Amino acid sequence: MRRFSTYGVALATCGLILTACGTAADNDSDSGSDAAPECDPVQIEGDAKVSLAYDVGGRGDQSFNDSAYAGLQKAATEFGLTDTSEGEAGQDESEDVREERLRNFADTGHNVIVGVGFAYSEAVDTVAPDYPNVAFAVIDGFDPTEDDVNCNVAYLGFAENEGSYLVGAAAASQSETGTIGFVGGVNNTLIQKFEAGYTAGAEAVNPDIEVLTTYIEESDPAGFGDPAGGQAAAEGQYADGADIVFHAAGFSGTGVFDAAVAADKLAIGVDSDQFLTAGPEQAQHIITSMLKRVDTATYGFIQSVVDGEPDQGFTTFTLADDGVGYSTSGNFLTPETIATLEDYKQQIIDGDIEVPTAP
Repeated sequence: MRRFSTYGVALATCGLILTACGTAADNDSDSGSDAAPECDPVQIEGDAKVSLAYDVGGRGDQSFNDSAYAGLQKAATEFGLTDTSEGEAGQDESEDVREERLRNFADTGHNVIVGVGFAYSEAVDTVAPDYPNVAFAVIDGFDPTEDDVNCNVAYLGFAENEGSYLVGAAAASQSETGTIGFVGGVNNTLIQKFEAGYTAGAEAVNPDIEVLTTYIEESDPAGFGDPAGGQAAAEGQYADGADIVFHAAGFSGTGVFDAAVAADKLAIGVDSDQFLTAGPEQAQHIITSMLKRVDTATYGFIQSVVDGEPDQGFTTFTLADDGVGYSTSGNFLTPETIATLEDYKQQIIDGDIEVPTAP
């Protein structure tokens, strides 16, 4: 059942502390975390044979999964990988199904396996100990146990709040109604990072801005594969006065774009530069996208395996290393808006602006 959660936004700053295998996952040097155990490099046998296990929405979502595929393709070309495979998510995405998908990859000789999306965290945690010579990675992953480290697992995360701050500032700078919207696929801590940054950036430009927020699902990952749900959520926000809507909803975002076309309003994409991947009619309504370089993370993980030292533990990609950002395709953002965003970007990198991670 599709569920919509809509409410006003109030911001509070909270810290996110993630550590494993001696690698810190946030930028807070005062986290006070205990030292994590050291991990020996995973010993990959033979050439790298890479598998991608896709998130809900699958390849062709013009967003999250497609970005991971782009990273795989770049790695395959540059490193001469001849044995790669992909696994599509299905209607039944239980933990057992994800575990079976991962085991099938490993049992058929694939020694580099990337779970695309946080939903693979539990399955990877269960499967990885049984395949110590396979390097696993989870995009947006987390360690569900937090006590028993799997040294052959890399968790690849992003400072989504930082990139979202910039597109929030862009939305507030170019909104004519003083009301903007945010549509999230699932109401969890990951997608709340997008919401928190978006609202903070908008309020930095216009303290009186109104931000309408809708989540397609409360907990079901199906919220990332529901274009009709995305369209309904955006339609409601446009009807309530929003003239720009930002989505963090994966394939559901195509529905947000359809709503923007129908209402003749504007939208903001996510993950990849969606002006370049959307249809021609939709593209004319996408003023920018919050770039989340899943392609860079996927490529970098594969490269670490090829180099003989597979990544382990937590890595976070930030504004400072171009792990997140914003797009300017289509020339919708005015020069004044871009100058504002670049100023905010530098302040975030310098630590002068601390972007909240939770609404």
